[in-house]
Amino acid sequence: MPTPQRPRPRPGELTFAAPRGASLPPRHLADLTPAERGEAVAELGEKPFRARQLSRHYFARLTDDPAAFTDIPAATRGQLADRLLPRLMTVVRHASCDEGATRKTLWRLHDGTLVESVLMRYPDRVTMCVSSQAGCGMNCPFCATGQAGLDRNLSAAEIVHQIVDGARALRDGELPGGPARLSNVVFMGMGEPLANYTRVVGAIRRLTDAAPDGLGLSQRGVTVSTVGLVPAMRRLAAEGLACRLAVSLHAPDDELRDTLVPVNTRWPVREVLDAAWAYADASGRRISIEYALIRDVNDQAWRADRLGRLVRGRGAHVNLIPLNPTPGSKWTASRPEDERAFVAALQAHGVPVTVRDTRGQEIDGACGQLAASAR
Repeated sequence: MPTPQRPRPRPGELTFAAPRGASLPPRHLADLTPAERGEAVAELGEKPFRARQLSRHYFARLTDDPAAFTDIPAATRGQLADRLLPRLMTVVRHASCDEGATRKTLWRLHDGTLVESVLMRYPDRVTMCVSSQAGCGMNCPFCATGQAGLDRNLSAAEIVHQIVDGARALRDGELPGGPARLSNVVFMGMGEPLANYTRVVGAIRRLTDAAPDGLGLSQRGVTVSTVGLVPAMRRLAAEGLACRLAVSLHAPDDELRDTLVPVNTRWPVREVLDAAWAYADASGRRISIEYALIRDVNDQAWRADRLGRLVRGRGAHVNLIPLNPTPGSKWTASRPEDERAFVAALQAHGVPVTVRDTRGQEIDGACGQLAASAR
């Protein structure tokens, strides 16, 4: 009997279940390019150079408080702030662990939607993990966010504001160790970044544009994660970005990956990896293969051997993630001996591999747990 053919989307097609809500916030400075900011200020009857002043306050000085806009006439500050720096989100609570070096923030957006971000300070760097959607539509069964479903996409400014707030907290010494600067941003929080493609790319531009147009972060310090939306991966390769692409693979064989990452039924492993190698060729950056180790599910040595055969010689780096279990889930982390055998099997193929330093279990560290607990 011939093997049934997988249904394939048309070239460039990206269609998913509609979000439960579609109430994006009001327009914000961080949604706009520098040219668009000048136009927006002119629409308010102000000189276009006011846009650069606002940008300097928000991106360079990390403030949206009109009382601090001393270079702008007092009569004008309030209107500009109301129209171009509206309040997008408020902190519900912070949760810290690792002696304060890890801080998770639960945010409430303007429509009541909840999202999370995490700030992690290491000896040699500071990384922020941000959300790009409220919830997620990818339906991966071991992920708390995936099981919650998709509420809506975040705007570019809602994404950027998570990082601005983190950068301000570091500058002001709110994490132990004294003032510091943000060095890395990873789009590995709630949501599938490439399912919110336009706003995520817009946010990356705001993060990496030179100050005062943006935060001035290095593109090489930005990582975008995806479960494998092949048309969007190929589109990203044409953007001219130098960000790193992380592919959440979780299984080297289609039979298992169809279950763990349901979008694999549309774009199987070989197509996902081909798109990843195309991005690597275009960007000059090596690909990170993310692999959550799940006990007795995907942690067999033979699967490590198959993964090694798929990625060897490609300059890819495999990042093994001990699963951070969610309450009530049947999924849990691999046994230490199985983890070690998995690492050894990859190394036998000459594949660089690390086991991620898992943080935050005591503060509902798995993506989506804090938001779920607050619903």
